[in-house]
Amino acid sequence: MKRLMRNRATPIIRELLAGDGLSVAKLVQPIFVEEGLQTSTELAGLRGNFRMGVEAALKQIESDLAQSVRNFMLFPLPAAKGISPDSGAQIIAAIKKRFGADIHLWVDTCLCSTSPLGHCCLFHEKNPLSNNGAVTPNIDLEATLEALASYALAFAQAGADGIAPSDMMDGRVAAIRSNLDQNAFNHIPIMSYSTKFASQFYGPFRDAADSSPAFGDRKQYQIDVRNRDDAINASIRCADEGADLLMLKPGMTSIDLLSPIRKKTQLPVGVYQVSGEYAALDLLAREGFADFNKALLETWQVYRRAGAQFIITYGARKALDLGVPAL
Repeated sequence: MKRLMRNRATPIIRELLAGDGLSVAKLVQPIFVEEGLQTSTELAGLRGNFRMGVEAALKQIESDLAQSVRNFMLFPLPAAKGISPDSGAQIIAAIKKRFGADIHLWVDTCLCSTSPLGHCCLFHEKNPLSNNGAVTPNIDLEATLEALASYALAFAQAGADGIAPSDMMDGRVAAIRSNLDQNAFNHIPIMSYSTKFASQFYGPFRDAADSSPAFGDRKQYQIDVRNRDDAINASIRCADEGADLLMLKPGMTSIDLLSPIRKKTQLPVGVYQVSGEYAALDLLAREGFADFNKALLETWQVYRRAGAQFIITYGARKALDLGVPAL
């Protein structure tokens, strides 16, 4: 049974997906929260964004709420690497205990920030690093799907309002949906990173999330930017597996795909204005080549014009001050 009501369940998600025009309600603010961190550090190239501990994150979210931001994409970061969702679950629980239904907390669900190898998957080889990059290790898809499904369930049990798998593995949406449904979380929506390219525009994020691969790259599972058919089929795959929302990344190199993917899947489709895009605007502004605020607003307007129903952006907390209406 196709469950359309997950996208109608709360006022926040209804506003995220409803109507035309640009509003703060259609923007999602990423937040990076590290287990046990006592200080906050501004992220290189991502002005106004910080790597924070829980207490600082609570204060930041309170400030963001005052700016009408209610959708957040949480990137939980462990104090020590290891394949376990526990640190993320603790961070989620602390945030939801404080804010409850006042916010919609989407949680990025992947292995890259917790894995010592920095990859979005597990491998059959016991020690892929021993290859020194000479041989591409074999992805253990079954083990990866099991881990991702366990992360999603732990996050839902901790209070996550939505799960956002970003790994690009075949079958991950189906595995997550099944595990959630079997454990009475059939009301939790899945926002799938459904078309995610292997891109040069992720640099600031990988530093922020401590998620750079220890070897090789991610071209085994992320999409070649030249391959339009693969990009569209990846989103169709996620729709068929039970995703409720689809998201394209990077936004600017996916803009031509918004309309065809929405037509083929009949699902809400949004974009992630990734760290490299946001940092590029910052650099232009620092060099005097552009007005940062005007350029940021322009990009959002173009995304909406192209058909993005929601936008994940590091500047969401600035939108109200830029004249974007709350609703």
